[in-house]
Amino acid sequence: MNQEEMKELFKKHNALLNGHFLLSSGLHSDTYFQSALILQHPEVAQVLAQNLKEKISQAVKNIDVVVSPAMGGVIIGHEMGRAFGTRAIFTERVDGKVTLRRGFSVSKGEKVLVVEDVITTGLSTREVIESLKETGAEIVAVCSLVDRSAGKVDFGVPRFSLLSLEVKSYKPEECPLCKDGSKPIKPGSRK
Repeated sequence: MNQEEMKELFKKHNALLNGHFLLSSGLHSDTYFQSALILQHPEVAQVLAQNLKEKISQAVKNIDVVVSPAMGGVIIGHEMGRAFGTRAIFTERVDGKVTLRRGFSVSKGEKVLVVEDVITTGLSTREVIESLKETGAEIVAVCSLVDRSAGKVDFGVPRFSLLSLEVKSYKPEECPLCKDGSKPIKPGSRK
């Protein structure tokens, strides 16, 4: 699946939104990718995961477990686990700290693929990586459906996405939409 096909898929499912949005990062943007609207269709989620797997498999040979941040990464993470034939678990935020819960664990030396739906600043992904480093796990790659930074965010490991483009984001005090009197809405999962 090429970049243009990914954009069309987001448009087809009304998942590429235009307006004034407050992102999980705290930044504002006029563009929002609501991947949940695509991932609600299991057959589409499976195809997306298979496409990501093909890209990743060219560079990364061993993956023991897939780990995603809740909420946005859970569905695509699960599908990536299915594609690679591995466990798929997720982290949650407890008292402001990202952690594994529900009996999930990662052992020292396990090779981890961190999976996210959309990356803007990489904050959620970095928090997952940091929580996993405490276990001694080895992060072998990061992937996402969408990379809003056009590859600018560096995680220190190979990274892969199906759609990589630079989407303007603004600090709230610098947001031209706010200056025009618009109020942002928050369609994402993080409060």
